[in-house]
Amino acid sequence: MEVINRYIYAVTQKLPSSQRQDIADELRGLIEDMLEERTEREDMKESDIEEVLLELGSPRELADKYRGTKKYMIGPELFDSYILVLKIVLIVISASIGIGFIIQTILDPVSILNYFVDMIVRLVTVLPMAFGWTTFWFAIGDLYDGNKQKDLLGQEWKPSDLPPIPDEKRQIKRCESIIGIIFYTIIIVFLAFSSDYFGVWIFRDGFNGVVPFLNEQTYGIYLLLILLVFGTGIIKECLKLVKGKWTYRLAIYTTIVNAVSMAAVLFIISRPDFWNPEFMNQLVEAGVVTAGSEAFDTVTAIWNQSTFWILILFIIGLAWDAVDGFIKSRKR
Repeated sequence: MEVINRYIYAVTQKLPSSQRQDIADELRGLIEDMLEERTEREDMKESDIEEVLLELGSPRELADKYRGTKKYMIGPELFDSYILVLKIVLIVISASIGIGFIIQTILDPVSILNYFVDMIVRLVTVLPMAFGWTTFWFAIGDLYDGNKQKDLLGQEWKPSDLPPIPDEKRQIKRCESIIGIIFYTIIIVFLAFSSDYFGVWIFRDGFNGVVPFLNEQTYGIYLLLILLVFGTGIIKECLKLVKGKWTYRLAIYTTIVNAVSMAAVLFIISRPDFWNPEFMNQLVEAGVVTAGSEAFDTVTAIWNQSTFWILILFIIGLAWDAVDGFIKSRKR
């Protein structure tokens, strides 16, 4: 019956993924044996099933018995997601720094030793920070969930309290969250360590430098806010990965995070000192365009409109993320 499936689902979701199927089969067999013993092969009633489930105890209590020990920093319910996110973050950061080193070496092979030392320093400083912050946020999430469950200990558990098994249309694909985490991580690494390569690359008999999009004099002022915006995006994707399904609470949280991110991005890119004020002059000096030419006027128009279109695309992406969450939260 459905209530049995819901009970087994509630128990196994609190266990490591490697154990879920075996324990689900074992638990289903145990429930069937208890029902058969109780009803003596007579027709089962809903009240019989309820009594058996009450005898087994709440899903959390039964999951604790299967786990055996309770001493951990990241609980079994979050541990698999924690390891997955940690692997993704560390691999993406390492790969991004390594690719940056390769690109720098190709463009300027004479300075390979300096670039290699920079790569080692970045790996040694950034990877422990990424490990620490990932562990910190998952520990906070596990602590919050544990405190919430403590508040319910005094309440009598009933099978009617079991949440429904999530509809497939409401489930969040793991690949979507993983892609989101990878995207935000790459952006953070690039903006934090390679922002000077964010611009128009000049090649004349080899690599001659970059005409930057950003104002190198003031960029450091906005860097912390930029990292917070994209770091919050990683937390949002981690929460989707852990939850595994759309709920109204998750959709509301996503909307709030996206609204704050949009406000922060609007503040950053609308500041006149954020962008390179000498961008067009530097393009002319580099010989990319000629002042007064039709190409110059076209590039100037694109440059002047770039802030507007970046903001529009950013708003559309974040707005759709929030709207899609509410739409899927309604599906049953």
